[in-house]
Parts: sequence; C-alpha cells; structure tokens
Amino acid sequence: MRFVEQLPYATEVEDHVTIPMADGVRLSARIWRPVLPGGEPVPAVVEYIPYRKNDLTSTRDAIHHPYIAGHGYACVRVDLRGTGESEGVLLDEYLEQEQRDAEEVLAWVAAQPWCDGNTGMMGISWGAFAALQTAARRPPSLKAIVIASFTDNRYADDMHYLGGAMLSDNLAEAGTMFAYATCPPDPEVVGERWRDMWRERLEAARPWVLEWLRHPHRDAYWQHASLSEDYAQLQCPVLASSGWADGYSNAVTRLLAGVDVPRKGLIGPWSHKLPHLGEPGPAIGYLQEVVNWWDHWLKGVDNGVMDGPMLRTWMQESVPPSTSYEERPGRWVAEPSWPSPQIKEVVHPLRGATIVTDEEEPLPRGRTRTVQSPLSVGQFAGKWASYNAPPDLPYDQREEDGGSLVFETEPLTERVEILGSPSVDLEVSASAPVAQVTARISDVAPDGRATRVTYGVLNLTHRESDEHPEPLEPGRRYPARITLNGVAQAFPPGHRIRLSLSTSYWPLVWPAPEPALLTVHEDGAALTLPVRPTEEPDGMPQASFGEPEGCRPPPVTRLTEPEQAWNVSRSLVDYHSALDIVKDRGRQRYEDNGIEVGLRACERYTSVADDFASLSGRSAWTMTFSRPDWDVRVETSTVLTSSADTFTVDATLDGYEDGRRVFSRTWNETVPRNLA
Repeated sequence: MRFVEQLPYATEVEDHVTIPMADGVRLSARIWRPVLPGGEPVPAVVEYIPYRKNDLTSTRDAIHHPYIAGHGYACVRVDLRGTGESEGVLLDEYLEQEQRDAEEVLAWVAAQPWCDGNTGMMGISWGAFAALQTAARRPPSLKAIVIASFTDNRYADDMHYLGGAMLSDNLAEAGTMFAYATCPPDPEVVGERWRDMWRERLEAARPWVLEWLRHPHRDAYWQHASLSEDYAQLQCPVLASSGWADGYSNAVTRLLAGVDVPRKGLIGPWSHKLPHLGEPGPAIGYLQEVVNWWDHWLKGVDNGVMDGPMLRTWMQESVPPSTSYEERPGRWVAEPSWPSPQIKEVVHPLRGATIVTDEEEPLPRGRTRTVQSPLSVGQFAGKWASYNAPPDLPYDQREEDGGSLVFETEPLTERVEILGSPSVDLEVSASAPVAQVTARISDVAPDGRATRVTYGVLNLTHRESDEHPEPLEPGRRYPARITLNGVAQAFPPGHRIRLSLSTSYWPLVWPAPEPALLTVHEDGAALTLPVRPTEEPDGMPQASFGEPEGCRPPPVTRLTEPEQAWNVSRSLVDYHSALDIVKDRGRQRYEDNGIEVGLRACERYTSVADDFASLSGRSAWTMTFSRPDWDVRVETSTVLTSSADTFTVDATLDGYEDGRRVFSRTWNETVPRNLA
C-alpha cells in the first residue's frame, strides 16, 4: 500500500465525542473533519461497528477515515452501544435497538454545524450489515452506502446456517462476540465510570450461540433486518464488494439482481478484507473508488461513477491447492448487467462416476450409488469465511474425496470459465429422517492434485423450505437441489472438473444427528455450471484500478510475538481426531494513547471415529488491556456438544482486575435440535 502524505485538505480529529440516544445512553465516536477555509459544512460518512475504535480497529480506521476526510468529508466512526467507550450493553447482533440507534446517530450527525445534512454509511462485515439494514429504514439524510462482505439474507447466507445445516462458525462467531461484548471501556476516556460500565456489560452477558441455536429455521428472528424479505426497502445507491475467498461471496450478485437503485458490484480474489487491504491479492485502489462514489452521490459531482459495467470481478486462474495465497493469478472481467445475458447455464448429466460433457454418447439410466461419509471428510475444508490468518483456505481435496461420491469430466479439450453459482440436482433417498449432503467442485490438475473451487450444503429436511422443514421418510426418493457458492474460475485444457458429494463436512458444518446412508439415483442427476464464454470480451481494461493507497496509521509497538496455528491431528489408537486453531495477535502498544492490548483466540473441534455423539467444539478467548496504572483481562470459553436430540452449551466468563478475579459466571444449557 502507498501511504499518501498530501491530500486535498488537512484534517483534524476528535478522539472521543459522545452522541446522545433517546433513552439517555451516549455512544462514543471518533470524528475526522477536513479543515476548510471558512469552516463550511461538508457531507458526513458514518461507520458503525462494535470492534473498539480506541484500540483494536484504530490502525485500520486510521488508514481510510483520514483519507476520506482529506477529500472533503466528515468521517464519524461510532462504537455500538455496549462496546468500546459507548454506554449500555450489547445483547445480540442486529437488534431493533441497534438500528434505532443508527438512525439517531445519522440524525445527530446531519444536524451538526460541520455537516451539510447529507450522510453516507460504509463498512465491512458488521459495518456493512449496519449500513444496509439502516438504509432499508430510509433515514432522510442517508443518500448512499458503501458495503463490503455482507449479506442480505441473515439465515440462508451468513455464518450461522448454510442450506439449513449449522456452520461451526455459529459457535466461533458467538465466541468472538462473547469476548468483545464483555471488554471494559478505557478509563482514560470515560474516567472513573469505567468499572461500573464494565460490570454492567459482564452482568448482562450471555453466550449468543444459545439464541442462534434456538432458531434453526428461517423464522422471524432471521427475517428481521434481512433485506431479501423486501428488496424495495432499499432506495439509496449502493457500492457493494466482497471476495471469492470470503464467506459472503454470494451477496453482491444477489443484491445487484434484487434491488432497483443505482448500484455497482465488485468481487476480487480476497478473503474477509477490505479491497485496498485485500488478501489474497491483488489488492486495489478501493479508497479512490469510494471517494469517487461519495463525490457523486453526496456532493453531486458529475464524475461518471455510474458509467461502465455493473459488475467487475476477478476471474481466477487455476492454482495448486494451498491453505493461503499471496496472490491469485487471474484477470478482471466485467458484466454490463446482472444477471448477465452472456452467462450460459450448461447442464451436465451425472452418469456412473462421470460428469457428461458429450451428450452424443448413449447415457445408461436407472443406476444408483451410495455414500456414507466418515467424519474425517471436511478436516481440510478450511474456514467458512477466510481471514487469511492463520492460513485457512481448503487444502488438497484428494483425501476428502476418498470418503465421497466422485464424478469427473474427461480431461478438458478447451478452456472453461464459470461465473456465478453452480448447482447440483439430485434424486436421493436416505436411511435416516435427517441427513445432509455437501457438494464440492474441484479443479483437478493432470498430476491429480485437487483444488476446491466452490461448495454448497443442504440439510435435506430443508429440500423444499427453510421456514418449514420436514423430516425424510427413510428409503423414499426425493428431488433436491444444492446451490453452491458463487465463484469466478477458469479450468484450463488438460484439467478435469470434479464434483464430490459427501454426507458430512465436519467441522466446517455440524453433522446431522446420526449417520445416514445416502442413495443417489442417476435419473435427474445433473451439475449445472454458469459458463462465461471465453470468446466474450473482458469488458474492462486491466489497468482500471489504481494502486492501493491510504493514510499512514500511527505507530504500534509489538511487545510479544503473534502466534498462528492450524493443526489437524488423528490418533490411530483411540481414533480421536482434532482440529486446533490458534489466532494470537500478540501483545502490542498503541503509541498514540499508550494502551497495551493482547488478544488470543483458540478453537478446537474434536470427534472420535464416526461416533456422532462425540462431536465437540470449543471457542476460547483471552483479551487483555493495560496501562501502568490499569490492568484488566477477560477470559471466555464456549463449548458446544450434541446428542441425537439436543445441543448442549457449557460456557464460562471471567473478568480480572490487577490479576484478581472480580467476576465469574457459568452457563450449562440444552437446546432441542429440531431437525438441525
């Protein structure tokens, strides 16, 4: 990244500004403003998240908010109620209270003498959710949004459930927020009230995973704040982005197709990162794109920002399997609209172990194949959403495929490119009332190495409805469609396209209540690929994005080294298997305010042989904050286990001051599985 030292305007910053809410709670904000002759008002851009502006996001914030402010905008970075230095408590994600607060924040900002009354919202992940959900409420000052790594459908396409099956990230994200929602405010900012504010957070805390487990189907809990319930709610322009390595690879194209507002989409090869910080690369000059967007929609500049294609995306070239990449080879391609008229849905029947590409060959019919996958299938699956630290992308799929049904093309005679969401249609029967099927597409090189391209999951009880799932009648045949995650991928000549079907994908997906033998009937079985003809023009010059740039962040001193680990282990004595993940940032000091912070997160997923009653997942966090006269620590642990009928959550929360435990609470609760 190129750090920009000279911008059109000098900026000034207020580190702690309080914004009053109607119920008396005050939210904490950091505000960057341009220094303009005469002090005339400017539009404002709000980012609204729970991740602590005073320390944990301060480096990232300092890269892009001063940059945008230096182009003539007031940038307002707000900590959600109950986080950072904001008062109150945070009880769950995306609650009605959170969105009402956001509307009040925008109204307060628009009424300030330094704001001209026009506002925008931006963010990645939670910040993008907040922007999209707030925009759907149509606050009068909000004129446009910029969002990255988001979803418009909280049930079907978030880190909780996928295809009606529960993701292990349901536990991991709950563990994350269990820790973040119980951290103390900074005494240097809020004064002696810090201990009372912290105690209030600790007393209000609970493991959010309990609530998420109580809603295994698409009900009103998930429909709330899901734009997909009514796309017409969005009435302002939106610039939307994500990455193919992210868990949110589907929302950009779905949003482009669903809304009827000025819109642009951008999908790179990135993990869960902003595009100017994108990993795997190439990162792009995203902040330049953002400033152009704000210039047009908040200042009325006629800069052609809506010219050109609706969607720009990175067409990924074939690569060997790896758990991380510095760069993904490929090229930018563009589509003038979405759905794109030049994408062709090509249907390939599945016969025997073959993906049929030459339909002139006679196709035998009526055969069946069966699969009952071992729990080891999925240990090389990587994370639902890659953060690229530690390396968390899927590894070589050959071992996974040993426990799967496999279908392959013959070696390709010409290049094939796909752009969009593949799907698999099956006729299946199962031996149990609840069963899963995971479908994976891999790029198989001539030497046999298999790189996973995309995947999809279906809890077969959800074959017709996420709102009203129905158990399977063992032995009865059912049609089922598995929609795989969207992707842009090239398959070169000489490679094969492989489809793999498994009945488990642990620990990425929490398995069904009991093992199930799945029978796949050839009649009606097909793989549909969204093929982008290779003779079609790319639609955009390859140098259309500038170099990544931003402002230089303040110095941070590393006090202890970070640690990253992703270890798969198996015992052939007692058949115990484990995946251990460590993400430790190390301890570091933020030199602009002197606060020292440590963060260590550990996840552990275990099972024994193919005993579905042995499954266990644990998310444990330790977060420390200190200065010479202040030392606090929060430790959380959430353990999830299951039986055929229930989920059990065992959780602990401990708070320490000066090494002495000052708060402790435990939870032990069960939740019915209800076809999950």
